[in-house]
Amino acid sequence: MQGSWSLLGPLSWTGYINKQVNVTAGTDESHQGWLVTVDPVSASLVLVDFREDGGTSMEVVMGHAVENVTVLHEADEVTLDRLRTSVLSPATCSLDPEELSRRRAGVQIWLQKNRVPVEEEGDQLRVAGVLTITAPYGPEDCCSSNQIILDRIQRLIQLQTDHS
Repeated sequence: MQGSWSLLGPLSWTGYINKQVNVTAGTDESHQGWLVTVDPVSASLVLVDFREDGGTSMEVVMGHAVENVTVLHEADEVTLDRLRTSVLSPATCSLDPEELSRRRAGVQIWLQKNRVPVEEEGDQLRVAGVLTITAPYGPEDCCSSNQIILDRIQRLIQLQTDHS
């Protein structure tokens, strides 16, 4: 990607998620790591790197400074699992796949009952094409660049949680 990173927008940024990237920022700064998320407001990138000692380091590259993002490698299943466990809360990691599937289905049914268009995309739920909900499918697991929709869906999911 050459040009203005912040102008690409969230739909383009998702194509870089879970890939090892090299980010050029400023004239002589270079950052390398696995891209786990992009802040939809500031276009800032969150990079994770796996250290030799088995630990992880996390770095945020401010969106306004990004000049170039180059994909170096695609993540394999082992790397995807490491990325998930490095950024998810311990509570999420301890949930078994069956429980996560039950939670996803519950949120999907609740949103459909409230006439919200929702569909499954792998392990995520996609709402109206502008919001994603990831495991463990709570209000804090929603992501959207549209603050109004984000707020409304978070409140709706909180209502479901309060009534469960």
